[in-house]
Amino acid sequence: MRRLMLWSAQNKWLAAHVPRWAFARRAVRRFMPGEDLDSALRAAVEFKAMGIGAVFTLLGENVTDLDQASTEVDQYERVLAESADLHAEISVKPTHLGLDVDPEAANANMLRLAKAAAKAKSFLWIDMEGSAYTESTIGLYNRVHAHHPNTGICLQAYLHRTAADVASLLPHKPAIRLVKGAYSEPPEIAFQAKRDIDANYLALCALAMPAVKRHDVRLVLATHDVDVIDRVWRFGAALGMDRTEIEINMLYGIRTDEQLRLKRDGYVVKGLIAYGDAWYAWYLRRLAERPANVIFALRQLLP
Repeated sequence: MRRLMLWSAQNKWLAAHVPRWAFARRAVRRFMPGEDLDSALRAAVEFKAMGIGAVFTLLGENVTDLDQASTEVDQYERVLAESADLHAEISVKPTHLGLDVDPEAANANMLRLAKAAAKAKSFLWIDMEGSAYTESTIGLYNRVHAHHPNTGICLQAYLHRTAADVASLLPHKPAIRLVKGAYSEPPEIAFQAKRDIDANYLALCALAMPAVKRHDVRLVLATHDVDVIDRVWRFGAALGMDRTEIEINMLYGIRTDEQLRLKRDGYVVKGLIAYGDAWYAWYLRRLAERPANVIFALRQLLP
């Protein structure tokens, strides 16, 4: 089922037609409050009332025109301006800012957003895409982070290379948002079985936790797997850490009860709020992450 979903995410015919289907538009509302920024901001206000922070991401990727990339930067600057009182953060894909077209232009666009985030006393996350972009994304992060420490990078636990990537970043006091991985990757470069991905996720956290305790690294557990979160907490407890030193990100609409419980338990919790009309591929990757998500989507076929 996961392979089918990831194949569908890359299928151009489905991408052109599925977003028009009413049941698909109903189903996607589980993962995003709406397609416009106002809907995203309202969701963030609700989060704030519950003590949960917000990370905004404007959906879209692989732009083919630098004018469009500049427009996306404008949109993110608007997000920073309109969410100032929410103390929200932003998460941006490099290909959304023109990485496929001109890497230097993408670098300039990301620097512009990092500067805007600093001015707004916010934070910029550089999102990770498929493995073809891993090396260039880490290079982009290193260049931006050297000028703007308020910048973090997303790393994927299912890639074999990630342990080496974490080790190379640690001396530079990075911010790392650790996900399991949601793209279709071959077994030569990525773990395939959930148990192996979970084991590597825990190993990566164990590698980073001593630096987290020293406040040299900001580590964000971007997962809905509460068992993994509990096991990471055991690492922290063994090091004498407090739960307030551990940060968790979950998607809007997923395991809200657990988000609230984790907040009550003392963790720092933020919700990733996605918006925009380019949701098809992103949505299919969310379905591929958990079988329960697929079941929910299939229910939308019913009247």
